Amino acid sequence: QVQLVESGGGTVQPGGSLRLSCAASGFTFSMYSMSWYRQAPGTERELVAVISSSGGDTNYKTSVKGRFTISRDNAKNTVYLQMNSLRPEDTAVYYCCARRIPTNVYWGQGTQVTVSS
Repeated sequence: QVQLVESGGGTVQPGGSLRLSCAASGFTFSMYSMSWYRQAPGTERELVAVISSSGGDTNYKTSVKGRFTISRDNAKNTVYLQMNSLRPEDTAVYYCCARRIPTNVYWGQGTQVTVSS
């Protein structure tokens, strides 16, 4: 069955770094674009970063540009989100998402990221 398993979340001080990983199985990973979303309490889920199936194209939410980097390893069926210079407003549950137009969409269970002093 399809699985997306996130890891790497935790608590970090402002200015710190975390690296999230999302391990995929049960589908042809290299044919799917991959994204990271996040959701803070009381807010809607928002797109943070997306990477194309080949890894050649990336896009980011404006507020994370220059601080976050999305990457993927198609040989390992894994997508990453390197997060640097973390701010308290980055605190949220981060979700991995696999998408293949037009209808295939899969979600992970989420991993908590807390930025606090």
